[in-house]
Amino acid sequence: MKPKINLTAKAFAVIFASVNILCITACTKESGVVSGNNIQRQTSSVQSNAATAFTVSSKFDIALSINIPCANGGNGEDVTLTGTLHDLYHITINGNNLHVKQHDNPQGITGIGTVTGAKYQGTGETQQQFGGSFVNGQYEGTLTNNFRMIGQGPGNNFLVHETFHVTINANGTVTALLDHLTVDCK
Repeated sequence: MKPKINLTAKAFAVIFASVNILCITACTKESGVVSGNNIQRQTSSVQSNAATAFTVSSKFDIALSINIPCANGGNGEDVTLTGTLHDLYHITINGNNLHVKQHDNPQGITGIGTVTGAKYQGTGETQQQFGGSFVNGQYEGTLTNNFRMIGQGPGNNFLVHETFHVTINANGTVTALLDHLTVDCK
């Protein structure tokens, strides 16, 4: 069954983008744990002209409601999800360049259908890499998102896959752009 593409996939992408921006802007060169978000930072740096690299690992609770269009015999239903999302960032600053590698994965994310009471398990992962120059604005980034809600019974699995890539040259011209999104129910 080919579902109608609703706002669920776009909302999920916006949530991930917002979380990514929040985590990156919250980064400092400090070591330690920040209470509330369970953020652990590891840093390393050497001479001022060498690369500075650090890793940020955070886990935080999520609670959100999404619509599973293939649930409830194809009539769809909302599923309220709760659990933990794990974010892992590795950030390198080398001279005038920045490189960020990110990995997100759900940990124990589950939900219950509001109409049928069917149980759902959130699985998948999101990986993102981007980098650019602080001097001329050149930028390249790639995102691969696999978001899966695995439900009880036949036809209740909601699968989202997205591959996004953009390259911007030093003149600010987009030289490559790809956004491939598939949404499927099985």
